[in-house]
Amino acid sequence: MYIIGVDIGGMSVKGGIVGEDGKILCKAGVETKTASEPDVIIADTVSLINNLMQKARLKIGGIKGLGLGIPGAIDSKRGVIVYSNNINFINVPIVERLRGYFGELPVFIGNDANAAALGEMRFGAARKYLNAVFVTLGTGVGTGIVIDGKLFEGVSSAGAEGGHTVIVADGEPCSCGRRGCFEAYASATALVRQTKAAMEKHPDSLMSVIAREKGRVNGRTAFLAAARGDVAAQEVINRYIGYVGEGIVNLANIFRPEVILIGGGVSNEGDALILPLQKIMDERCYGIHNGNPRVLVEKASLTNDAGILGAASLAL
Repeated sequence: MYIIGVDIGGMSVKGGIVGEDGKILCKAGVETKTASEPDVIIADTVSLINNLMQKARLKIGGIKGLGLGIPGAIDSKRGVIVYSNNINFINVPIVERLRGYFGELPVFIGNDANAAALGEMRFGAARKYLNAVFVTLGTGVGTGIVIDGKLFEGVSSAGAEGGHTVIVADGEPCSCGRRGCFEAYASATALVRQTKAAMEKHPDSLMSVIAREKGRVNGRTAFLAAARGDVAAQEVINRYIGYVGEGIVNLANIFRPEVILIGGGVSNEGDALILPLQKIMDERCYGIHNGNPRVLVEKASLTNDAGILGAASLAL
């Protein structure tokens, strides 16, 4: 049985053909035209799906379902993208549109972080847990919440938006319209902004050297410089990890999961990120010194395939 999983992100649309065992037969991606009309992005997604089927030498009859993970408020029951603050989607009946291309193929949609949480529960690092929170640190900050083995979505699938809880009152503006959101401080986008500000303040920092070597500033710039002993870069990392820590401790205090999984591009820093986050969790989580159970912080295991496998899990 094959499923198509499509992850529509702020930078790219990635898709893959997935077996029910979680093995990806083939995958591909295209740039997300975030400012374009929804029909343009949908057309690009359809082209991607058709290309995948051609690569796998499969016809529509050989596909049992299509799952899509999409950032924002997603009404999974109605098949509608209600709102996405990083892509030009407002009240888009995407399931209905896709049926116009693929007929009776079952189509399932969900918030991308929710989908990734499902993927980790089915195929990844959360397989041994019943209660988990998935936090993805990418273009934005997404959260997916699994309670007693079931995905929690809230009314009309509009809940579980942990990235839009405030950690700094009246702080940095967020794309959602509020100020001081977790996303505004802990996303890879925020980390790049924080790194650039530190580079302006410390022009002799190794961060500038590394940015020139790589051709741009990205989420790795400060980590790479800190690993080479740059003090200014380490200050950036310490401050950034502090913001991530505040956000995940809040989530732990609300849901008390067994584990919080960290995914997204920044999670590729591994122990340099995870170990200090565990330390923050062990110091600040509510009741931790009075017998409340410890909350583990672990790196999500599906890495770059989390979006594809998560989207496929929606259909599975």
